[in-house]
Amino acid sequence: MPSYHALMAHRKGRAANARKMNEPAPIPHGMAKRKPGSLTSDVEIPRDRSEVSLHFGNRSVGLTNLQKLFFPETGATKGDLLRYYAEVAPVLVPHIRDRAMVMKRYPHGAAGEFFFMKRTPPGAPAWLRTCRIDHRSGNVIDFPVIDDLPALLWVVNLGCIDLNPWYARCDDVDRPDYLHFDLDPVKDARRGKTGFAAVCETALEVKRGLDALEMPSYAKTTGSNGIHVYVPIVRGPLQKEVWTFAKTFAQALAAQRPDLITAEYKIAKRPAGRVLVDYNQNAWGRTLASIYSVRPTPRALVSAPVTWREIERGIALEDFRLDNLPARIKKVGDLWAPLLVRTGRVRLDRFL
Repeated sequence: MPSYHALMAHRKGRAANARKMNEPAPIPHGMAKRKPGSLTSDVEIPRDRSEVSLHFGNRSVGLTNLQKLFFPETGATKGDLLRYYAEVAPVLVPHIRDRAMVMKRYPHGAAGEFFFMKRTPPGAPAWLRTCRIDHRSGNVIDFPVIDDLPALLWVVNLGCIDLNPWYARCDDVDRPDYLHFDLDPVKDARRGKTGFAAVCETALEVKRGLDALEMPSYAKTTGSNGIHVYVPIVRGPLQKEVWTFAKTFAQALAAQRPDLITAEYKIAKRPAGRVLVDYNQNAWGRTLASIYSVRPTPRALVSAPVTWREIERGIALEDFRLDNLPARIKKVGDLWAPLLVRTGRVRLDRFL
């Protein structure tokens, strides 16, 4: 794997070719013609009932425990969570469709215990599409796939507060179409957690490094502690190759800004006061909370796309919540819409 500086030199000689793409990212039927920020929905989830059955043509989805408290600090219920996802579905579903979904279930709400589930549970509706993935352990797992609003509501009704899709699409789970970095403040027993301002500064350093390679990048809050930075790539390199590139890039940034950034894999060795540029989430089978995912936090924060100008000016994680994100989308549109189109994707194989 070439060094970061070699990557930069290599990139300058191929600027005209690096953003070509040979295949589109798919867009769900019926959503491609929506105007940016359109959140129209014909679905009504009642507030005065604990259960309801919704019908979508010949498909039906039963929603249960609608009045159950899911976010004690805000008073938001499971019904509020489902209503949020129904409203943002037009901009959310295009980003997660055709990908295996790992279910992280919170049956008693954000403050309760949770458990992971990969395999589609018994009793799933016959119309739900699944994605079969062979694992090295010999296990063959049929993951649920969220291609549309009925599938989205079915998964969320299981108690899935956030959504955790694979980086690769179901027709080739070994070749992702995204490269990403998870920026996470280092926690230290004596000094506490690194401040979010340092996370924003690190995000801008990541952007500068990617800009030097003429790679487009898009940011979103994690809704938890940090920022995710994604780079759309042309599908081709294997997941391990994408991981290797991300590791080289992250370690080079850490070497340039050791006062701010670490790429140390071992938790005990991470220096206090730094921000981890986590490349390891690019490994096969790993997932991150998707765009527009509500997170299991006291105030129901959301993993929201943000502009680089907003990061430069300064943002707070608390600015993006279940109760205000739909209004923001109506105002600014889907800031990650460029990740769904043919153009602007990087041929990562040129750097391998």
